[in-house]
Amino acid sequence: MINVFIGYDPREAVAFSVLSHSIHAQATQPVSITPLMLSQLKGIYKRERHPLQSTDFSFSRFLTPYLSNYSGWSLFLDCDMLVLHDIAKLWAMRDSRYAVMVVKHTHIPREEIKFLDAPQTKYEKKNWSSVMLFNNEKCKALTTDYVNSASGLELHQFKWLEDDSLIGEIPHCWNHLVGYDEPDPDASLVHYTIGGPYFNEFKNCEHSDAWNRALDTMLQVEQRSAPSNNGKVVNSLRMQRCSVGY
Repeated sequence: MINVFIGYDPREAVAFSVLSHSIHAQATQPVSITPLMLSQLKGIYKRERHPLQSTDFSFSRFLTPYLSNYSGWSLFLDCDMLVLHDIAKLWAMRDSRYAVMVVKHTHIPREEIKFLDAPQTKYEKKNWSSVMLFNNEKCKALTTDYVNSASGLELHQFKWLEDDSLIGEIPHCWNHLVGYDEPDPDASLVHYTIGGPYFNEFKNCEHSDAWNRALDTMLQVEQRSAPSNNGKVVNSLRMQRCSVGY
């Protein structure tokens, strides 16, 4: 079983749904997807929201090893993504020498503000934590107490590891930064880090056509599989898309 945890923010609910669908649609192995919803982490996640925190899952992502009982491997993904290839190919890259595996971006944001008027922050290892393959047993430093109290830089710069030699590298195509990286029509996972096609101002961004195809396919499947509810699920998702300015 491929265990996937996806950051969840109610303002990007449609992004979460499309990402989840894109994973299942491409996968050749069974996949279990868990949304990291703060409403389901009461008593576990106790941090107050930080002024620089752009999403609900900015820090809760680091609870993934704890929620996996520090056993086996787990994959964390931001919700503002789309998977275009078989997630089993990424899963097969697990290497027991490492505690965590990431795409090692050299990412220096140009803008000061990103989607939903959230402040953009600049720091070393920016976006490394947006796709993380966790070797959970080697991530026991990520206790609930530590995740609730450590600074953002300590978490996102992997200060909870003994040293950077425990950070493995996965190919760049598995975290392609739309709007920063050179266009890549063959990307395996695209990351709408500035803002996705579900926001009106980014509706024509790179890979927006792929995201819209995934949305349309998902809605068609929902319509066919749940006729008894008179399309309520489909209409709800369409309303979510409209509510964020599509």
